Amino acid sequence: METGQNIPQIRLPAIDGTQFDSQSLKGKKYLLTFFRFATCPFCNMRMSQLVQIKDELGKDFEIIAIFESEIKHLKKHANKHLAKFPILADQARQYYELFAVKKSVMGMIKGMLFRIPTVIKAMFRGYLPHEISTRYFIMPLSILVDKQGVMHSIYHGKDEGDHIPLEQVLEFAKEEY
Repeated sequence: METGQNIPQIRLPAIDGTQFDSQSLKGKKYLLTFFRFATCPFCNMRMSQLVQIKDELGKDFEIIAIFESEIKHLKKHANKHLAKFPILADQARQYYELFAVKKSVMGMIKGMLFRIPTVIKAMFRGYLPHEISTRYFIMPLSILVDKQGVMHSIYHGKDEGDHIPLEQVLEFAKEEY
């Protein structure tokens, strides 16, 4: 996947019980973000931030959050965010593979070592990692998509807590694309 390309259609189950289809976003700009797993402390901290800034992004801007988790497990852990945007489960890794979401053992280690304050803050908020699996090695991926469905920018996290800067998302939401 490269910037300037049309984004492929995405169809996945959402935690609200619906089947999400990215065709519903035609004419809207959005942030598509791939997370690790439902109980990831870094992911839950980022979800909390996205929930907080959602209204600032405007009514014509959407956020789509995808987790490599079973829908039942995701519902249990993601509903607490009360997000006003779709949270999707990609248990089969279909879109993780299509979008070439990266895995990195060193990225996981780097995140745990250099982002200790974030982990501690997340754990105090109750975001405890309840599972041990290869999902720990998934690095965040964020894609900003314009109104025509073209990928404007792609951000590959360098470690497990490295997400696209919120300032970049806010700026993109306000620009005319």
